[in-house]
Amino acid sequence: MSVVYSKLPSQLKRPSVARKAVFLLIAAYGLKKLYPYVSGRLKRGPSSPHLPQTNGEPLEVTERRRKKRTSPAVNREFLERLSRLLRILFPRIFCKELGLLGFHSVALISRTFLSIYVANLDGKIVKTIVKKDPQAFVWELTKWLLIAIPATFVNSAIRYLEGQLSLAFRTRLVTYAYQLYFTNQTYYRVSNMDGRLANPDQSLTEDIVMFAGSVAHLYSNLTKPILDVVMTCYTLIKTAKSKGANTTWPSVIAGIVVALTAKILRAFSPRFGKLVAEEAKRKGDLRYMHSRIIANSEEIAFYGGHKVEMSQLQRSYNALHSQINLILFKRLWYVMLEQFLMKYLWSASGLVMVAVPIITAPGYSQYDSEDVKQAALQMKEEDLVSERTEAFTTARNLLNAGADAVERIMSSYKEVTELAGYTARVYEMFDVFEEVRSGVFRRSVEEVQGETARGGSREVKHGMRVEGPLLIRGQVIDVEQGIRCENLPIITPTGDVVVSSLNIKVDEGMHLLITGPNGCGKSSMFRILSGLWPVYSGVLYKPPPQHMFYIPQRPYMSVGTLRDQVIYPDTAQEMKERGFTDQQMEGILRTVNLLYILEREGGWDAESDWKDVLSGGEKQRMGMARMFYHKPKYALLDECTSAVSIDVEGKIFEAAKDAGIALLSITHRPSLWKYHTHLLQFDGEGGWRFEKLDASTRLSLQDEKLRLETQLSGIPKMQQRLAELCSILGEDSRLVSPGEREEEGEMGQREQQQQEEREERDVFPAEQEKSLME
Repeated sequence: MSVVYSKLPSQLKRPSVARKAVFLLIAAYGLKKLYPYVSGRLKRGPSSPHLPQTNGEPLEVTERRRKKRTSPAVNREFLERLSRLLRILFPRIFCKELGLLGFHSVALISRTFLSIYVANLDGKIVKTIVKKDPQAFVWELTKWLLIAIPATFVNSAIRYLEGQLSLAFRTRLVTYAYQLYFTNQTYYRVSNMDGRLANPDQSLTEDIVMFAGSVAHLYSNLTKPILDVVMTCYTLIKTAKSKGANTTWPSVIAGIVVALTAKILRAFSPRFGKLVAEEAKRKGDLRYMHSRIIANSEEIAFYGGHKVEMSQLQRSYNALHSQINLILFKRLWYVMLEQFLMKYLWSASGLVMVAVPIITAPGYSQYDSEDVKQAALQMKEEDLVSERTEAFTTARNLLNAGADAVERIMSSYKEVTELAGYTARVYEMFDVFEEVRSGVFRRSVEEVQGETARGGSREVKHGMRVEGPLLIRGQVIDVEQGIRCENLPIITPTGDVVVSSLNIKVDEGMHLLITGPNGCGKSSMFRILSGLWPVYSGVLYKPPPQHMFYIPQRPYMSVGTLRDQVIYPDTAQEMKERGFTDQQMEGILRTVNLLYILEREGGWDAESDWKDVLSGGEKQRMGMARMFYHKPKYALLDECTSAVSIDVEGKIFEAAKDAGIALLSITHRPSLWKYHTHLLQFDGEGGWRFEKLDASTRLSLQDEKLRLETQLSGIPKMQQRLAELCSILGEDSRLVSPGEREEEGEMGQREQQQQEEREERDVFPAEQEKSLME
């Protein structure tokens, strides 16, 4: 601090307001530079000699290097990602986006030439004022007003075309993203099978919008300034040479100032790409927390969990608040340095660049004729003043335009770093979509970086968790009839092995009942049969997806009419193409006992929020109505009638069998056993049993089991009451308790054994005496 103070001018060494201001600025800047190091040292605490290491390096160093490698930055990886996304934005040479880009470029070029013309016109207007020529002044002012009409139109057209270009980019990206998202059930697998995208909804909406807007705006902020710099420099040099001025030193000063400014700004520029990407991530987390509360508001209200949810919301908002605050703090110092260099330093350099040629210029070029040179030397003083004023005004306007263009080019580096953040997030989204669509799943980002080639097959057992990437080695073969599983493991997306090997065969005409405790793999098996989960090993023979129909316990109610609920996922046009009429649809509702809804809701074309209008039982019966509409060969029923009465449930199952639909049912109701021919029973420990189901015998055994359980459950209460009565009366019970009965049994056995031993001893001496007498 003392060294800096000693170098200050003597005027600032006196106790004054300026001196205090300088010291405050120096202290603030020093605090800004030292704060990250001090805070980092305080957070790490005292150094420990025994840090965990990976590959011979401390874990902290490895983690810091990993973050640095994966954080968005303006580098080769950014350019490769951007080029791939640009190929999506411009799929061919003749496309709408390229046409908009051409019109936008024409508007930007027109604006540059208009700026040069207006700068020259300003110089002429000032010249007429200095010469005190009112007629020329009116004429030049009229031209200035007339040129304002096309100039304002071009300015408005630039903003319009930039908005259209951004919208076209967004449309192209959204179309491409939706094609990936809704192919091969990617929308399900991204959220349930893969863990790299925390908030796909934000990536599909806000990230694409920000990327498209950033690309369109950056094109305007780079193309026009570059053209402005080229044209203004050319015009200034041409004008200076026409007056005989030396343009070497102004060009050198401009080059030195611009290069020095770029070097300083690049050295002190924060990593805005990483900061913006983290801000977008935290915005997505906050939006996800809000969507969770909206989706589960009833459950939260029942539990009274508003305090917990509010604390989680506040935690997410505080994380976003701290990130935005960090970005604003970084921009404070960066913008201060940027304004100082580009506004004040460049203005001072510009005055020197403009003043030196005007002062030293003789007024004519070396290539001019002698008559022109003589005319320039013989000009009156007032004419010379007006010429210098015009030259100064024109040059200053052109130089301001060029400086403004260079400033936008250099300040656009910040926008480029922000674009790197948006590019990284959009590219990562497309990369995850494409990998998930092709069957490559990773549960975390670390698996992408730490994945190694693991040769050979790993043996899976029940209860274990498969670490690392799950390799898909199984086969899925489509067949016309039957379902056959050969050595098929049931493994969850998290790697937990529920069943190590399943071998069953469901032939044509069989109806399978699936039972077992919670978490044993019943619903997981349905997910594998439906194609939601991959087959990691073994072979699965099953019908094509169009011949299988899955009905969950909570059917999904779509947005649309009552007809749309029954025919989902078909549309009304597809229903007509299949030859269905409203009378046939009414027959389906009559089968599932829902015909009254047609009159209650106002016909097939009635629209409502069906998930709230229909009760739980009605929604389940609507799911069964979809089964009768689609008529699949196999129906996968996952407790889909748990809220339906037993009589209606039996009617629906009987109708499904009559329609030739093979049933694979998960249910806990014994009343449905009679509609199935075979049983698949999981024990919850990785084991299973597949056998033919005798419904009547099993029901009688089940009834006997329930009857015995009911009778035995009352014995402890009766024994407790008897003990209380004996205690009140002060008497002993005449009934023998089970323990006493066992003790009496054991004593009786011992007494009987002793009696037999005594009889043997009595018999032995008698036999001995008889033998001696003989």
